[in-house]
Amino acid sequence: MSKRIVVLGGDATGMSAASTALRHAGDGELEVVVLERGHYTSYSACGIPYWISGHVEDGDQLIARSPDEHRRAGIDVRMRTEATAIDLEKKSVSVRGLDDGATYELGFDELVIATGAVPTVPPLEGADAQGIFGVQSLEQGEEIVKDLADGDRRKAVVVGAGYIGVEMAEAMVVRGIDTTVIEHAPEPFTQVDPDMGALIRDAMEGEGMTVVTGVAVDGFDVGEDGRVRAVRAGDAVYPADIVIMGLGVKPNAQLAADAGLEIGPSGGIVTDVRMQAAPGVWAGGDCAEVHHRLTGKGVHIALGTHANKHGRIIGTNIAGGYGAFPGVIGTAISKVCDLEIGRTGLSEREAQQVGFGYVATTVESTTTAGYWPGAETMTVKVLAEQRTGRLLGAQIVGRAGSGKRIDVFATAIWNGMTVEEMTFMDLSYAPPFSPVWDAVLVAARKAAKKVQGEVPASPV
Repeated sequence: MSKRIVVLGGDATGMSAASTALRHAGDGELEVVVLERGHYTSYSACGIPYWISGHVEDGDQLIARSPDEHRRAGIDVRMRTEATAIDLEKKSVSVRGLDDGATYELGFDELVIATGAVPTVPPLEGADAQGIFGVQSLEQGEEIVKDLADGDRRKAVVVGAGYIGVEMAEAMVVRGIDTTVIEHAPEPFTQVDPDMGALIRDAMEGEGMTVVTGVAVDGFDVGEDGRVRAVRAGDAVYPADIVIMGLGVKPNAQLAADAGLEIGPSGGIVTDVRMQAAPGVWAGGDCAEVHHRLTGKGVHIALGTHANKHGRIIGTNIAGGYGAFPGVIGTAISKVCDLEIGRTGLSEREAQQVGFGYVATTVESTTTAGYWPGAETMTVKVLAEQRTGRLLGAQIVGRAGSGKRIDVFATAIWNGMTVEEMTFMDLSYAPPFSPVWDAVLVAARKAAKKVQGEVPASPV
């Protein structure tokens, strides 16, 4: 008799878990049912801003595998269907069809919770007006593309200047729309330190954006037709034909919480290293909490890279193998127009929160040899632990060719390297790609000197 796996969510984690489990199991051993409340499976939400900007021509290009392709692989994919409750004792899920309202109970032997994340939307006056959009799903991307095509949108306001905020601000500018970005923090992109955020602000303003920081949005003015007309923030009113909400996301874990599963301080579902939340119950992706390798704490980091790994680990374990997720260090990369932004490990604020003593150094360099035509500038910031010199974090803000250098720092952090050990790393060199002393090496060398006391340490 086959074992039934029920998967809640048909994107990265859910479909990766389903596919991996089927691939490793013998014929007829598993029945896999996936419940997906949307219209699409296995798509790249990270690509939505680039579809809206026109860099990606068609939303279908963001779909890795359709429901029918998954069905042909042996997975029972049920679209426009959601789980409304989980009964862990009965090992069943209450199911509702979103289009026909039909309800039924679905038993399971193994349950995979891959419900993703939901946008952070504060309860503001006028927040339900037409023309205000989130950017969480492919359906929302479709709505934005259609809205931009249907009307003359001359002014956009983006609320929030994190990953989605700066990427959507770029999309609006590329489309020729006058764009204002409103961020409550002192500088945009709080995933990096304020001194690096100031560089991002300069670049955004250089692209013609208006960047308003240090204020929170108070509400939205709505016209008689029900459409947004302006955004109120602080003492100012910013006219808007379209508003993009980019205030981040939170784990979609309420279903798990209602079932009695443990929810961590980050709001995500707590699992062990195998991504198991309870016997026979697994959770991964944006709804789960994960272990941070530097702080030792549970964190919520919503990235497709982690989600796909979680799904593969879950599927392997369900099929009788063994997989463990080793944790995260917060590596991410983004861009706004031709400015690239990379970060890994801890920012100064994060290092202070967990009590690390550290030194911080910043260097400026170029992406290629200085004499190479088209050499671009970049700023690299490094944090190293006092006394030990262990690399704690790095941030890069620079022009084209800068961002992916963050992966060198990520590799060093992952392997517990010190900045002294990094100083003579055998990195590639040719004038079209880097200076003789790459910015990675220069930043590590400066940090090592600071750790050794050759340069006065920054106060903690």
